[in-house]
Amino acid sequence: MIVIPAIDIRNGNSVRLKQGRIEDETIHSTDPVFIAKLWKAKGAKRLHVIDLDGAISESNQNEKIIKEICKTLDIDIEVGGGIRTIEKADKIFKMGASFVIFGTSAIYQPELVREAVEKYGPEKIIAAVDAKDGKIAVGGWKEVSHIGVDDFVAELQSMFIKQIIYTDIKRDGMLTGPDFDGLEKLCKSGMSVIASGGIKTIDDLKNLKSYESKGLIGAIVGSALYTDDFKLEEAVKAAQ
Repeated sequence: MIVIPAIDIRNGNSVRLKQGRIEDETIHSTDPVFIAKLWKAKGAKRLHVIDLDGAISESNQNEKIIKEICKTLDIDIEVGGGIRTIEKADKIFKMGASFVIFGTSAIYQPELVREAVEKYGPEKIIAAVDAKDGKIAVGGWKEVSHIGVDDFVAELQSMFIKQIIYTDIKRDGMLTGPDFDGLEKLCKSGMSVIASGGIKTIDDLKNLKSYESKGLIGAIVGSALYTDDFKLEEAVKAAQ
């Protein structure tokens, strides 16, 4: 299991939101590239970079920052947020990203995701399973669709998606612990699962590691690192 630090970018800043709410934003740095370098120096082998402006309004204002992160660091970078065309996916890969994350597009443009899987290979495409009360959220989590998690995952499997990020939105940024029940269920799908949302303690990571044999491959950590609940070095050691 790998520990994947999260860098959420909004208005050029590295921020954290609570449950995806813009009104509950905390700015942790005005230099996301510095933060990316810091996490690498502390042992990160992969980073989770989300363009919040892209997700919410399809803005391109953070592209230069994301490109600099991808070009500067020689570790895997997964990038998401507002990727709703093949052209945008192409641009992200040309920046140097290792993986592209599709969220809303997988709901409303499944043909786009199928095309991306065919063009880049299933190992380069990640689908975001962002859930609230068992339903999939879209559009930067501003709306909740009528589609259930199980139905969505089945659709992703039909697209030959191999890797998913599961986020329980109610836990995201709240430091209340991961949704172990939801993860247990998703691991039975046979897909490679990355846990996201709610991780607060080293014990949370140790418990997640016990799911490794079931298909859990990683854990995205955000708020706990920025609030210093634990050090990244500790997290990497626990995951190993």
